[in-house]
Order: sequence, then C-alpha cells, then structure tokens
Amino acid sequence: MEKNKKANELWTARWDDRYSNEEFAYGEEPNNYLKKQLAKLAVGSILFPAEGEGRNAVFAAKSGWNVSAFDISIEGKNKAVKLAKKNEVTIDYKVGELETLDFEPNQFDAIALIYAHFPADIKSNYHKALDKYLKKNGTVIFEAFSKKHIDYVRTNEKVGGPKDIESLFSIEEIKADFPNYEIVELVEQEIELKEGLYHNGTGSVIRFIGRKK
Repeated sequence: MEKNKKANELWTARWDDRYSNEEFAYGEEPNNYLKKQLAKLAVGSILFPAEGEGRNAVFAAKSGWNVSAFDISIEGKNKAVKLAKKNEVTIDYKVGELETLDFEPNQFDAIALIYAHFPADIKSNYHKALDKYLKKNGTVIFEAFSKKHIDYVRTNEKVGGPKDIESLFSIEEIKADFPNYEIVELVEQEIELKEGLYHNGTGSVIRFIGRKK
C-alpha cells in the first residue's frame, strides 16, 4: 500500500511539474482528431479524463458541449480554468482519481480519451471503469500512442509519449478494453504532431471511435 501511495505521489508530482510553467505543455489548440470527430456528433455532455491543461475541454465547451473533466494535477486544473476564462467558457473540472469523483452512471453522451496515458498497471481498468458513465449509444473518442511509437520516441524524444511499451496501446488492447462497443473506426497509423512543447514530430497512434451498445 505504501509503495502504491509513493508511486501515485511521484506520478502526480511529475504532471504538476510539467503543467506549472506559464506556457501550455501541449498548446492551447485542440487535438486535430478530437476536433474532427466532435463535429460529427450531436452536442451533449462530454467527459475528458486526464485532461491536463484543458485545451480539448475548452474547445468542446466553445462548440456548445456541456463539459466535465478531471486530472490528478492541480496545476493542470489551474491552467485549464485560466484557458476557459480566456475563451469565455465554463468547464466542470475536478482533481483526483476517478473512483473518488462523483460522476453519475450514464451521465455522458461522449467520453474523449486524448493521450490519456494512465500508468500501465491501471490503464485497462480505467477504460472499463469509465464505461458505466457513458450512456447507451454514447461515443468514445480515443487517440493515444501505439506500441510501435516506442521506436519513434527513441529516434526523436520531442515527439513525446511514454518510453515504456507497457504504457502504450495496441488494437488488441482497445478491443479487449471496450468489448461492448460497435467499432466505428479502429486504426493504427503514423501521424505528424505539432502540439505545444511536448508533441512534435512523427509518431504512431491508435485512433478509435466506439459506440456503446
């Protein structure tokens, strides 16, 4: 238990440190895939897990969505609130682990997991836990680094992403984590990233759009 607590504290401190600078770590503009996919959906309520500094949540709010978000980093929340104020929108942003927050079952029309790289030992459990908060016929929008990305980050650290393969994703993992979903799209592909300070260059990602059955 003490070992897990220490690991959690180190994980939180890492992200607090990254988000404590004045400049936005991943920029203020939304992720391109999220932007494209949100435009296809009817506006409703959306949850952004591991939302960091709020660039995607703020974009959704500007697009008319009722936005909730959470992260373990208070520094991330501070930046997100600042960005929301700058864009004259409101987001409901909580700090803490998912199980400590008071989201309601079937609360959301969509859940957006954009580079939500949870620690390797809990990432699949987090995906499965999030399922209960999504309404039937609700949509998951997912983009994160694939296991092939380990080769890209070794060549160019500026592209960002975890450096351990267990924290990266495969198509097989996504199928296993979201078994009760109609797969609208599930692909692994090479993309060019230009997002703030920490996502720059060529990388390999998994993109997934799932509709809850």
